[in-house]
Amino acid sequence: MAGRLIYLIGPSGSGKDSLLDAARARLAERGCRIVRRVITRSAEAVGEAAQGVSPQQFAAMQAEGAFALSWQANGLCYGIPRQIDDWLAAGNDVLVNGSRAHLVQARERYPTALVLLLTVDQAVLRQRLIVRGREALVDIEARLARNAQFTAELIAGNGAGLRVLDNSGPLEQTVERLLCCLDHGHSAHAMGIDTNL
Repeated sequence: MAGRLIYLIGPSGSGKDSLLDAARARLAERGCRIVRRVITRSAEAVGEAAQGVSPQQFAAMQAEGAFALSWQANGLCYGIPRQIDDWLAAGNDVLVNGSRAHLVQARERYPTALVLLLTVDQAVLRQRLIVRGREALVDIEARLARNAQFTAELIAGNGAGLRVLDNSGPLEQTVERLLCCLDHGHSAHAMGIDTNL
């Protein structure tokens, strides 16, 4: 039996990397592999064990068909290695830190993918972005407004094909919600239920 692609998305600051790090061992126990992304950055890739490459290296890898999925965002290129197809064929579930904007393309290639949207209360997200210190306050407010609109449109347009995970509270709680969602993902999707966790 083939494995599932689990496509994790969420706004910057929602805690995707922290969640994956915290859940890594327990996901491995379930035979779920977390993909190491290829990104055109190196020193800036704080918080994620990504493979940093130059834009030229990325373009060469893409031309060679090295990626199952790839996209551009915020001036960077992201690639998901084609090795995930081998893992899926071998029956492993595969969790990808994906892109909200690339969701349509991901679903075209992997129609049975389980899509998880990590959300955070706006006040919590604002504080996380301020602490991170990468943007001015006016830019943070603009980002929050865009995130709210994008998330609302995403939920409205995807119906039962989307599972929502709230990461506003303790990280351990979100890990438990993630595992629960994965355990029940097949039956909920088959029944057309939108599971809001």
